Amino acid sequence: MAKVVAVNISTKKGTVKHPVLEGCLITPQGIEGDAHAGDWHRQVSLLDQESIDKMTQKGVKDLTPGKFAENITTQGIELYTLPIGTRLLIGETELEVTQIGKECHHHCQIYQQIGMCVMPTEGIFAKVIKDGFVKPSDEIVVVPTIRVVIITVSDKGFAGTREDKSGPALVEALKDKAQVVKTIILPDELEDLKATFASWCDSGEFDVIFTTGGTGFAPRDVTPEATLAVIERPAPGIPEAMRQASLQITSRAMLSRATAGIRKQTLIVNLPGSPKAAVECIEVFLPVMQHAVETLRGETYECGRK
Repeated sequence: MAKVVAVNISTKKGTVKHPVLEGCLITPQGIEGDAHAGDWHRQVSLLDQESIDKMTQKGVKDLTPGKFAENITTQGIELYTLPIGTRLLIGETELEVTQIGKECHHHCQIYQQIGMCVMPTEGIFAKVIKDGFVKPSDEIVVVPTIRVVIITVSDKGFAGTREDKSGPALVEALKDKAQVVKTIILPDELEDLKATFASWCDSGEFDVIFTTGGTGFAPRDVTPEATLAVIERPAPGIPEAMRQASLQITSRAMLSRATAGIRKQTLIVNLPGSPKAAVECIEVFLPVMQHAVETLRGETYECGRK
C-alpha cells in the first residue's frame, strides 16, 4: 500500500522543508503556509522514500523528510512513472499530476556534495483538485486516467452456461493501470459486435476496448471480422507483438486471428479467450498502452525512444 511518510512545509523558497503534523491543502493554492503555494501548476511537490534511499546509498547522510524540499514524502509508489494528468487520492484530498521532475537551475547542497540530485528526475508536482487535510500514514490511491471496456465474446458465457473467467482476469491485470469502466459478455454475433464496437468508439467515452474470445478458427469466431469492419485505421503491430510473445509459450499462438485498430480516438484490441492467454497477451501491450492513448488523444506525437 502506498502511503504518506511525512508532510513538509517551509516559509521561504530555496530552503529545506520541515515536517508538520498535517497539511491543509486548498484549491487552487497548495499547502497552506508553504512558500511554494500559489495559483500555478507546481502547487505541491512529492518524492518517494525509495528515491531518497538511492541518495543515502550514495553516501548522503541525514536525509530526513523535507531535505529535498518536497511537500509530501511518500512510500511504496514510483511517482516518476505516473503519467501527467494522473489523479491521486491522498487523505481527504485529490491531486492532479502536472509535471514530472524539473530543471535544476541552482544546484542544492546535495548536488554540490555528490554531483547529482534525485528530485529533478524522480520528484513530481501536482495541483490541488479537492481541498482537505493530509497527514502521515494516509493511504495514496492512484486513479488511472485510461478508460477501458472489457468485452467477453462467448455464446456460452452470454447464455450463462459457462463462467466468464477471462473478463475478471483482465480486470485484475489492469488494476492500477487503467480504469475499467465497463465489463460485458456478448454472444458471437457479428452484427451485434459491430454495432457495439462502433457505438462505444463513437461515444468518445472509452480509450481502449479489450475483447477476449472469438479469435480462433471455430465457425462462430467472428471477433476479428467485427473489429475489422468498424475500425478506420489498423494497428497491426499490437497483435503481431502478442503472437510473437505467445509463440515462445505455445505453437498454437500462430492460430490466433486477433487484430487491433482505431476508430475515432478509441483503440480496439482483440485478446484470446483463455484467461491465461488473455493475461499473457495484455501484458505485452501494457508497457505501451499509456503512450498509445496519449497519442490518440493528441497529447504526444513522438514514438521514438529517448
